[in-house]
Amino acid sequence: MTITGMDDLEGLKDIGRIVANTLQGMGKAVEPGMTTRELDEIGRALLEREGAESAPEACYDFPGATCISINEEIAHGIPGPRVIKAGDLVNIDVSASKAGIFADTGATFRVGAVRPSLDKLCRDGRKAMQIGISQVGAERPLAGIGNAIGRFAEDRGYTLIRNLASHGVGHSLHEYPEEIPTWPVRGERRRITKGLVLTVEPFLSMGGLWASEGEDGWTLYSEPCAPVVQFEHTVVATEKGAILVTQPG
Repeated sequence: MTITGMDDLEGLKDIGRIVANTLQGMGKAVEPGMTTRELDEIGRALLEREGAESAPEACYDFPGATCISINEEIAHGIPGPRVIKAGDLVNIDVSASKAGIFADTGATFRVGAVRPSLDKLCRDGRKAMQIGISQVGAERPLAGIGNAIGRFAEDRGYTLIRNLASHGVGHSLHEYPEEIPTWPVRGERRRITKGLVLTVEPFLSMGGLWASEGEDGWTLYSEPCAPVVQFEHTVVATEKGAILVTQPG
């Protein structure tokens, strides 16, 4: 999607606020002993209250309103009977549409106290996303996002999952530019056009390089097996930088 007027921007900000509030509400509700299905139902209720429709369900027939992934599951986890425990890392990905406009956000939450290395991974995962967002602007190189995140990760001894990319969003959940690497890529020559709507969502890891699909056909796991965190915002590219639209309010 390319923003061409205030109506487009206000519609995007509206659904951006809804998914951000849903993510925040689910994050506050996470507690040991609840199932991922119970957590998903909280997210569904928050979306429906605002007249929004789950994008994974509508676009891909995903079996849940949101994607909830725990520990070894790094993305696209199906809500179900799995019980959340103290010390878990829980990734929640919320994407939805309203009035034909889509927004996408996500974050990894700590359930109670976690190991210091995992706590640092979460803090650095958010920093990696912010560093990527700082590279977004009209006529800037698209490769700047992955190059900046890659430098950050390498300097701190992390790896990046290299087959889960950022993407365009707005008129649908995934659209042009279809894949935006959040790792360094040689030969990437595309530029960010004014008004482009995109996500920035690096998957920062302590050793993982690739995401592989599990037996259920949805859930993704790290290869090699290693802790992974993901943080995601939807942004709009302007001449002054990025407008962050997935903010609670």
